[in-house]
Amino acid sequence: MVKANHNPPVDERNTGTCLPTGIYIHVPFCLRRCRYCDFFSTEKTDLIDGFVEACTKEIAMAVVDSPDVDSIYFGGGTPSLLSPSRVALLLDVLSGFVNLAPDTEITLEANPGTVDLNSLKGYRLAGVNRLNLGVQSFDDGVLDFLGRIHTGGAAMEAIDMARRAGFDNLGIDLIYGMAGQTSGMWEADLAKAVSACPEHVSCYMLTVEGDTEFAALERQGRTVCLDDGQVAGLFLQTVVFLENAGWRQYEISNFARPASGSCRDFRSRHNSKYWSFHPYLGLGPSAHSFDGGRKRSWNHGSLEKYLATVSRGRLPGQGREVLTTEQRFLERVYLGLRTCSGLDLIGLKHDFPDLFPAFSRALDVITRQDLAGQDGRYLRLNLKGMLRLDGICRHVADLIY
Repeated sequence: MVKANHNPPVDERNTGTCLPTGIYIHVPFCLRRCRYCDFFSTEKTDLIDGFVEACTKEIAMAVVDSPDVDSIYFGGGTPSLLSPSRVALLLDVLSGFVNLAPDTEITLEANPGTVDLNSLKGYRLAGVNRLNLGVQSFDDGVLDFLGRIHTGGAAMEAIDMARRAGFDNLGIDLIYGMAGQTSGMWEADLAKAVSACPEHVSCYMLTVEGDTEFAALERQGRTVCLDDGQVAGLFLQTVVFLENAGWRQYEISNFARPASGSCRDFRSRHNSKYWSFHPYLGLGPSAHSFDGGRKRSWNHGSLEKYLATVSRGRLPGQGREVLTTEQRFLERVYLGLRTCSGLDLIGLKHDFPDLFPAFSRALDVITRQDLAGQDGRYLRLNLKGMLRLDGICRHVADLIY
């Protein structure tokens, strides 16, 4: 195990808050980059061992003061390209530098085309207790369009193997809104997901951004996404279908199944930190960190630079920022309104007394247009309001700047 550095480098990412910290580990490797994906990834899988070694060294430099941790998330990229023994090593090293809660949520994202029963059993033995499968669709034509490496049949097989491996907290990711997709096609995907009875379902609208193959196609005049009206229809269909099937929406894109006869909560604990301004520490290339207050930082978005910097005994930070009061205010509004718990108006007024009057004017518009409900403390967007969230936040920004 890597031993603690008694004189660690100063790092903006270390949090001084008392809220439990989330740890995010970005595993940047993919067998093939999907056509829509804008996350940092590389196909240089021969560098996996070097990455794992560098990540253990980064842990020793970046994690100080033994923070309390209640979530660890392996994201990517394709974290399931790491062998179970490598995942176990990273978790073992982390455990030497943090105070892990007894019920720490440890999530691994997995591509159905990169797992088998033995590897899934290995991840479970390593300590992973939540598996998130990037299914995206059960339709082979849609999967081919998205550039995925697995088939719909392989996705169902991966779900079955995950259960046999002992995972009782399973998430499925789906994507909708691609050109040519019909409401019937999307309902078939939702029905397949429901039939597998996962504890969690994430349904993301396809967006085209950054340096992706889909962005290049759009620049050539090719249609990649459905129009806004069609996507809105699929969003409404998603919420109605999943809630009727027993999954409860708790954020615009996320649904959890209530645990019958149990106090377990299947909402993603780690992702919920991003929406509630809890601190998180990012490890690996391009990973972002937040101190829970004003400071954000991020690592090099290049695996080579990440490896070289860590090998010299330096933290691989590429940049950092201190959020302005206005930025914090707008993020609080945007992220609060994304959730079904809603935006805490009393807390917002208390923390931002100078900016709240401007929001009150926006609140009048939201109310008149029947976009939300209010119970005195919390403002909760209805489905119509969720579809107009970006416009609402642009209006708020115009009022405070």
